[in-house]
Amino acid sequence: MNWLITGGCGFIGRSLVARLLFEDGHAIRIFDNLAVGTRDDLATVVAFNDANAQEGWSNGVTLVVGDIKNREDIASACKDADVIVHLAANTGVGPSVENPFQDCETNVIGTLNVLEAARSAGNCRVVFASSGAPLGVQQPPLHEELAPHPASPYGASKLSGEGYCSAYYHCFGVETVVLRFGNVYGPRSGHKMSLVAKFTKQALDDEPLEIYGDGKQTRDFIFIDDLVDAVFKSALVDDVGGETFQIATARETTVYELTEALVAALSKAGVHEPKITYGEKRAGDVERNYSDTTKAAQLLGWQAETDLTDGLQATVNFFCKAEK
Repeated sequence: MNWLITGGCGFIGRSLVARLLFEDGHAIRIFDNLAVGTRDDLATVVAFNDANAQEGWSNGVTLVVGDIKNREDIASACKDADVIVHLAANTGVGPSVENPFQDCETNVIGTLNVLEAARSAGNCRVVFASSGAPLGVQQPPLHEELAPHPASPYGASKLSGEGYCSAYYHCFGVETVVLRFGNVYGPRSGHKMSLVAKFTKQALDDEPLEIYGDGKQTRDFIFIDDLVDAVFKSALVDDVGGETFQIATARETTVYELTEALVAALSKAGVHEPKITYGEKRAGDVERNYSDTTKAAQLLGWQAETDLTDGLQATVNFFCKAEK
């Protein structure tokens, strides 16, 4: 199969590439503007060739440098793709609050460009990376039938992407699958500013860990290997076009509990115990967030397998090894 991965030099993209390399016969094309992930990051996973969007597909991994906001670039890159995994995005609540226009241009116009490219490519499935942010302020567990109430520009832009995926499926027959990721963590997340990656890097730099608010807010933390398995199955399982899935662990963990577990993993790895401080609550953050993953289990045959303690230890060990 021909796999086109937008944002493929990033954390999730590189982890997906590593997963695909376990199987023979896949041609993998990375489309990335290198704003976050880099050539060097991709090289830690696989030897790859630079290419342009006009070149044909070949076995192995190629990198096409381009921006999803450029309609012509992404259209050329998607030609003859069997699967497009659309990971490229402006991520996070904070950046979207600071610059809603940039968030919209990347996450809305960029996604529309990808879907239009998929329509032109023909028989091509699009797996769209979303999150719980479109649902916003809800009484958890989050599930696919809840009415969205985004609490941040990021949630609004991802909701728009989900809407366009639905429209392109029903109007144009493009097989789209929307995956609402939980709070993903794991090895290779060095560029992320998500909680686990940020706190691990701060602890290794002997800096304090600042919790926004009182630490009682909850999240659903999913290990990268489990999430990549969901992406893989979403690309291949029959009769899931037009569907949306919550991809998480179905377990609710407070930020304070996560921090305690991470500190324990750091201590086990020989890292000095960091100081924990508390700051102001961030605008746009929700208090409780975890997911019901029943639909993914039923239609994709998928569920998260990795225990939080094991996942955190694997993550800390990876960061410690990278420091040496």
